[in-house]
Amino acid sequence: MADSPILEVAGLITEFDTDEGVVRAVDGVSFTVDPGKTVGIVGESGCGKSVTALSIMRLLPQPMGQVVGGVISLKGQDLAKLSFEEMEKVRGNDIGMVFQEPMTALNPVHTIGRQLTEGLKIHKGLNGQQAIDEAVKILDKVGIPSPEIRMGEYPHQLSGGMRQRVVIAIALACGPALLIADEPTTALDVTIQAQILELIKELQADLGMSVILITHDLGVIAETCDEVVVMYAGKVAERGTVFDVFDRPSHPYTQGLLRSIPTLETTPKSTLNVIEGMVPGLRDLPRGCRFENRCPKATDQCREASPPEERIEGMHQVSCYQWQSA
Repeated sequence: MADSPILEVAGLITEFDTDEGVVRAVDGVSFTVDPGKTVGIVGESGCGKSVTALSIMRLLPQPMGQVVGGVISLKGQDLAKLSFEEMEKVRGNDIGMVFQEPMTALNPVHTIGRQLTEGLKIHKGLNGQQAIDEAVKILDKVGIPSPEIRMGEYPHQLSGGMRQRVVIAIALACGPALLIADEPTTALDVTIQAQILELIKELQADLGMSVILITHDLGVIAETCDEVVVMYAGKVAERGTVFDVFDRPSHPYTQGLLRSIPTLETTPKSTLNVIEGMVPGLRDLPRGCRFENRCPKATDQCREASPPEERIEGMHQVSCYQWQSA
């Protein structure tokens, strides 16, 4: 019998109360994360990737953002129903999160040591020296040289790559079952990006944790993930194993994303393939499929009603009326 999923997200709906009315940023998103596996969430900016992660962590800006529907089950416990105090015990302990920009994720007025030992004291009950000793070990594990010295330094004294390693160390300090990495290589150069991704992969194997990797880079998804969720305008367009989605892309949006990747044959004078049009605004969503205004295969059916999610084979599912014509 297979192990139960670490995380099950079913029908997640997240809304924001704005000056111009309520907008639905995440609409019916569902996926699972199995023990020891990496699930990638991919899509254009503004498609709801980060809001999905913040909904799982219950870190939506208050009082505007609210989870208004669906289930977020972590090892059988529905996080959407937990009180603020109960959720505080989950964050950092059962779920760790690596945020996009390490300079804003770290507090500039506190030392690295203070920020790293805080979770160890709260969740693990370690005293001052015990927390310091453990924090030094964690910094060493994530590849930071001279960890004893770094403990007394401030974020501005470290490079971007080092700051991101500190953020990862904080996220993993208490040995969470699930790590959410929200575009962990943003603003880092290519060499450092590769190092950070390799570090996450090594730590996952070492600690046996599951990972949700949020990115817009399909190359990263192909190299690091077991499964992929393709999002568009707050909905799941397609999901399945990496082999399913990359070898047999069935949603026109997924196909467009894959065609837009430069290849070895691409030259400086080549014209890159692009997906024509713009993502619809959340206050002006179409009645039917949200991709219909950019889709070359759109029909009247696509414009009239939102397509249901259909199973193609195994885990491979797609929300498209025209997927069989792929």
